[in-house]
Amino acid sequence: MNKILFLICCTLLCSTANFAQVGIGTTNPLSTLDVNGNLSVKHMVLTGSATPTIIGDGVYLSINPIVQDQEFVLPDPTVFPGRVYIIRNINNSVTAKLTTVAGLLFPKDSTIGSSEVYMYENHSRTMLVISDGVNWTYIN
Repeated sequence: MNKILFLICCTLLCSTANFAQVGIGTTNPLSTLDVNGNLSVKHMVLTGSATPTIIGDGVYLSINPIVQDQEFVLPDPTVFPGRVYIIRNINNSVTAKLTTVAGLLFPKDSTIGSSEVYMYENHSRTMLVISDGVNWTYIN
């Protein structure tokens, strides 16, 4: 009888842990993470260099190319499935080139990917980039 009671208690505890939800600013979270308030994410400024600039850390990235078509490289999407970046070219007169270590870059509603995307005034100046575990999808 004690073994059955023990198994029932363990099952209840494990199933409760599987449905744990965390609320910030709410006592009744409705999602795995429920934020009721403002959200701040890590911001970084990456300035171009003589070699391609690797994008790693941060969520909101201000990239600052110093020469035309300066390259900024997204990490391997297979290593970071679900990773999200918000990238903005903050230089008003110089184009940035966004590439990836692996996979391709796909516009949001397209099945045709490319190995590079150019970010410049009036075209893809700000992009949301999301890893699907194989490639990157971008929205501008």
